[in-house]
Amino acid sequence: MGYNPSMYNATDSGTPGEAAKPSLLRKLLAVRPVQSRELAGAERLKQTLSVWSLMSIGIGATIGTGVFVLTGTVAANQSGPAITLSLLIAAFGSTLAALCYAEFAAFLPVPGSAYSYTYATLGEAIAWFIGWNLLLEYGISASAVAVSWSGYVVNLLAEVHIHLPAMLVNAPLQENAAGHLVATGAILNVPAVLIIAAMSGVCYIGIRETAGATNLMVALKIAVILIFVVAGLKFIDTRNWHPYIPPNTGTFGHFGWTGVLQGAGIIFFSYVGFDTASTTALEARNPQRDLPIGILGTLVVSTVLYVAMAAVVTGMVPYFKLNDPQPVAVALDAHPALAWLGVFLKLGIIAGMTSVILTSLLGQPRILLSMADDGLLPPAMSRCHPRFKTPHVATAVTGVGAALIAAVFPLDVLADLISIGILLAFAVVCIGVLVMRHTRPDVHRPFRVPAAWLLCPLGAVVCVTMTYFLSNATWIRLVLWTVVGAAIYGFYGFKHSKLRS
Repeated sequence: MGYNPSMYNATDSGTPGEAAKPSLLRKLLAVRPVQSRELAGAERLKQTLSVWSLMSIGIGATIGTGVFVLTGTVAANQSGPAITLSLLIAAFGSTLAALCYAEFAAFLPVPGSAYSYTYATLGEAIAWFIGWNLLLEYGISASAVAVSWSGYVVNLLAEVHIHLPAMLVNAPLQENAAGHLVATGAILNVPAVLIIAAMSGVCYIGIRETAGATNLMVALKIAVILIFVVAGLKFIDTRNWHPYIPPNTGTFGHFGWTGVLQGAGIIFFSYVGFDTASTTALEARNPQRDLPIGILGTLVVSTVLYVAMAAVVTGMVPYFKLNDPQPVAVALDAHPALAWLGVFLKLGIIAGMTSVILTSLLGQPRILLSMADDGLLPPAMSRCHPRFKTPHVATAVTGVGAALIAAVFPLDVLADLISIGILLAFAVVCIGVLVMRHTRPDVHRPFRVPAAWLLCPLGAVVCVTMTYFLSNATWIRLVLWTVVGAAIYGFYGFKHSKLRS
């Protein structure tokens, strides 16, 4: 990676005529210069992805647990029928961030996503913080969806009279009403571990195979959602939508407007698929043109499907009955006339969740690769398989980590952690666009955020504001995660940074 000597030319102290050593603050805020695609090491990876493949990867990463699980649980616990409003608020914040991502991805096509964009604008220490949180987002996203996947598979097997031991299909930990983790008596969630292992294997083999599998699963789950929405329209009872915003119970975030906003913050992670598309920049055929289309197209399609699904589900059954790991199945069970759709729908949901797991496991290794290229992580993370042209070491590490998390933690704990990490990353990217407009106005931008002076600060404010509505326990876990990351950066990344080598 490049070195920006201008970061170290300012004199902090020392005798006249002597070059002063950079201060610690300057080192922490050192900016990596914008790199060309070739300098980023594109030859290590296969450039095979078209605009449709990029959009498929984005949709594959977006439509999963959010539409099939969280629309029900958030409606039951936070928003009520106003889950559709929570989704639109989250989509609005995501759109502002997506516009900023599109500008960055078009002129800086590198696999590090928000990490790389931050390194080029706000400095190394902030980039590490964002990259570290992106690892949390991707690893836990795969784990969270794997937990949901496990629930649907166990439910489907039970319908054909195959009953798996409860201690092998549930998390050994759960969050109680006080926000503390307590033991459940289960050993681990075996199906969640197995699906992560299988999808890690696909990612290890190659990007072409990953894209092909994703295309097939995305087509299937979009078809399933459309069939469910059309079939469910007949069974909507509009009385289930009243009151649209249930009155607050006296607890912050439990219905009322605080519930709507907390619901938006929790479900925000359901829109992060466009970030996954940006991590595959070095594997796109024409990233300057195709990445903005893939990023924005992902968000438009996902928002329409999310809102339609949430409106139908909350119209079919009262929202308070949807606090279930399989809320879509609850809606079907409430209407025996739709029994014919049950098995087909559950198969489609399982396939859809599988694609989310696959694309989540696709994104994280490429961020690890970028951080290792910069010297902030061990060089093994940047190794690419000579035959498959994939970051195979980082893929294996990602798979093992995600499997361990999915084996132990429940869905509600994981979903909150994902949201807070990506909200902070999105806010920084929005700020980064304005910084780059000021520091590098000469760089050609194939795509530009319209009215950046308004939309970029607004995007940052919306994303940061939504973090306020997440639980205190989520903030505590973020602080603990950040402390661990700061220790790794202090003892390894800072010393091995190639920016200063």
